[in-house]
Amino acid sequence: MKETEGQALKQHALGIVARLNEAGFEAYFVGGCVRDELLGRPVKDYDIATSARPEQVEALFQRTVPTGLQHGTVTVVVHRQPFEVTTFRKEGDYSDYRRPHSVEYIDSLHEDLQRRDFTMNAMAMDLNGRLIDPFGGQADLERGILRCVGSAQERFSEDALRMLRCIRFAAEYGLKPESGTWLALLGAAPLLRHIAMERIRAELERMLTGSDPSGAMLLLKDCRLLAHTKEKLCWARLDEIDSVGELDLRKLTRLEDRLAYLYLKLGAGQGDYDTDMRKLTFAKKQIEEVGRIVEANAWLMHELAAYTVRDAGEPSHEARELWVEAALRYGIDGLQTLRTIYKLDRNIRHAAGTDTVTHPIFTEWIRHGEAWLAEMPVARLRDLAVTGQEVLEALQGKAGPWTGKLLQALLRQAALGSLPNRKEALIQAARELYGEMQEKGIR
Repeated sequence: MKETEGQALKQHALGIVARLNEAGFEAYFVGGCVRDELLGRPVKDYDIATSARPEQVEALFQRTVPTGLQHGTVTVVVHRQPFEVTTFRKEGDYSDYRRPHSVEYIDSLHEDLQRRDFTMNAMAMDLNGRLIDPFGGQADLERGILRCVGSAQERFSEDALRMLRCIRFAAEYGLKPESGTWLALLGAAPLLRHIAMERIRAELERMLTGSDPSGAMLLLKDCRLLAHTKEKLCWARLDEIDSVGELDLRKLTRLEDRLAYLYLKLGAGQGDYDTDMRKLTFAKKQIEEVGRIVEANAWLMHELAAYTVRDAGEPSHEARELWVEAALRYGIDGLQTLRTIYKLDRNIRHAAGTDTVTHPIFTEWIRHGEAWLAEMPVARLRDLAVTGQEVLEALQGKAGPWTGKLLQALLRQAALGSLPNRKEALIQAARELYGEMQEKGIR
């Protein structure tokens, strides 16, 4: 967020607090905005806690949205910016390890802060910038400690999702879970089976797009938390990976690229990653993008293994043909990501069972793969200077299974540069290929 936008956001939030104070109510900034301001990090949103009841908040502001009245939350909209304003509350028993069975409005800020998850999120700040920190959140941040408010065992048993939030916060803010908090997490890990898979997916996405995704994965490996989800996941095998913390996942810019790398390290095949991501409710497009990378690696490793048992020619020539073929099958973007993964982690080979330490083909992919992709004249059938209909008309043939095979053969030759991407040259090559196919009985 730009500095001017951040300043405007804060001014709008201060205006809400001031309006509540003028009306005779207590009001404070709470939670993440206080934490991030103390750390000098950009504040993305301001949450406000108040002694005013929801109907009183609605009466004070011109535009409000009843986004969470069952929990005492009203969203106040100022200059199109939403601000959550929540009445001081305490919570009843948690019946499903996720949400409280009941909520009771109260007049005590201290009691409201007491129900929160971690000390760094249980701080408040008033209109004048005075910090209210009854549980030592600021001191914990200064010591680099992540600690639950009160009994860690109770906090995790109230809401089992807090265990994943513990991992995410620790990695995001470079904190070490306090020993009692960590031991309580290990003991409460089986409670994760009560959490919906889409909530687990949301936390994983935040970890992988956060400031230290590798650190988050290392913590998940150490606590084996994902072995306790309600549906079995490939992620449960994180503890089998030796080098999770060694690779800087930030060098892979997209979430889908980071997911693909992890699935490769987990040895996930086509059925594995697809089933896994569906269980976690990832979007279809995300599954497809991860799949192109995982499947491209599987195909290339299969071809690499076959290469070792035959007398091939010049490694560079053979490597380029395989690389271009993979790009045609799985897309240029997928191959670009795969080359980055290979550069970062040559040990990715173990996932496919193919040794590539000194393999000349694998070395060529890393060395020249980017240039080979950039040099490809065509990458898809629509890039060809001739259409399927034009080929049919030139050959005076009837469409059949042979048509797609012939067009793919033309695409491959044009992509490798052995056939000019010109209509006349493509038609002539199509005639020759068609004759060969007829001799082989391909219709």
